[in-house]
Amino acid sequence: MVIKPNQPCYVLGVGMTKFIKPRGKVDYTELGFEAGVKAMLDAQISYDDVDQGVACYCYGDSTCGQRVFYQFGMTQIPIYNVNNNCSTGSTGLHLARNVISHGGADCIMVVGFEKMMPGSLQSFWNDRSNPTGTTAEMMAATRGVTNAPGAAQMFGNAGREYKEKYGATNEDFGEIARINHEHSQRNPYSQFKDVYTLEQIMGSTMIHEPLTKLQCCPTSDGGAAAVLVSQDFLDARPHLKERAVLIAGQCLATDAPSLFSRSAIDLMGFEMTKYAANTAMKEAKVSPADIKVCELHDCFSANEMITIDALGLSLPGKAHEMVRAGDITYGGKMVINPSGGLISKGHPLGASGIAQCAELVWHLRGWANNRLIKGTSVALQHNLGLGGAVVVTVYKRADGKTAEPVDDKTVGEQNGLGYNPAVEAKGFTEMQANSTLSKAKSSAWALGETEKKVEARF
Repeated sequence: MVIKPNQPCYVLGVGMTKFIKPRGKVDYTELGFEAGVKAMLDAQISYDDVDQGVACYCYGDSTCGQRVFYQFGMTQIPIYNVNNNCSTGSTGLHLARNVISHGGADCIMVVGFEKMMPGSLQSFWNDRSNPTGTTAEMMAATRGVTNAPGAAQMFGNAGREYKEKYGATNEDFGEIARINHEHSQRNPYSQFKDVYTLEQIMGSTMIHEPLTKLQCCPTSDGGAAAVLVSQDFLDARPHLKERAVLIAGQCLATDAPSLFSRSAIDLMGFEMTKYAANTAMKEAKVSPADIKVCELHDCFSANEMITIDALGLSLPGKAHEMVRAGDITYGGKMVINPSGGLISKGHPLGASGIAQCAELVWHLRGWANNRLIKGTSVALQHNLGLGGAVVVTVYKRADGKTAEPVDDKTVGEQNGLGYNPAVEAKGFTEMQANSTLSKAKSSAWALGETEKKVEARF
């Protein structure tokens, strides 16, 4: 049973780093610090205002969160470390919203970061059962196993089943990737900004049919952060209400028995996505027809296809027809993954869900003016982790208005940064960073050289 929240929760500030290739050049301490400072500057708060912290990451030791948060101050607040596979970042958002909406805090900062290994995802624990082991065994029993990376096989098999059941073609999956790569050129934080033709997408190396290399997300290093606040916290800052974004509906769900129905689509969490979407939209009092912009978990183009269906954005079994009609990009029914999605923006696991949040916040504020969708009043987020967990979130403006474009100069004046972070991936000054740190309980030892390293990259 889902317990209904008893007070609203808002996203007041967001920030993120550029997503980069995982080459070990930037440590997670820097990624988390940069994202956190940006989010606090955006929310116009300092770390002394933060009641609790949530750290989101998959690859790292158990208290990496404290290592990151201590850089802002050592205020003795609770800090949670969250690991929920690829849905880790949005799970952190869900945790924070749950605490705030039930009166447990007024201000929580969620910071996601990931320092990954190059190449396909891998497990570092080979002396115990793999959490997705039963999923892999079902895949082997129903579709067999190849030499392709495991995740590509699982999602590729779901794509194959979608073709078999509904008549989609390999080109339909390729078109999804083409659109996401095209979108990414307008996102300053994207790991990749190259634009490809459909022929180039289809001609790239086949990984596991129907998935070619350019239809698969890369591993990435990166960070993202969000400041979530209560109604009381926002009411005390009325001048910030027009930039606050309401979490109008949200659901974190896990798998149903259908996971092991022997369907390759079900094996990728189709039912939990469908359940989470229905629950979140019901709470937000919206329908799929209200959605004009959506960030969904396109780790592979095949997952975007089945997720369009599961979210109810298309009629059942008709997602490929929506793709063919141009209804997932500008000029169509809605825009899916204006950020470029995981396929092109990148996928640092712990940061991905929070980066999706940042993108949608910028759209609802009217700040993403190089990729804005006219008439946006509702935004939808979907973040999936096999094993499994999915978070679906519905966002609305706190003032109930429809997003209108705000020019870059005005944004820069409003936020004090001098630039619009939705369209420029810049940084902050030493003075700005210091304004966000705890005034009474900062530790130079905990901060070390991180601030200098971060500022040196700008």
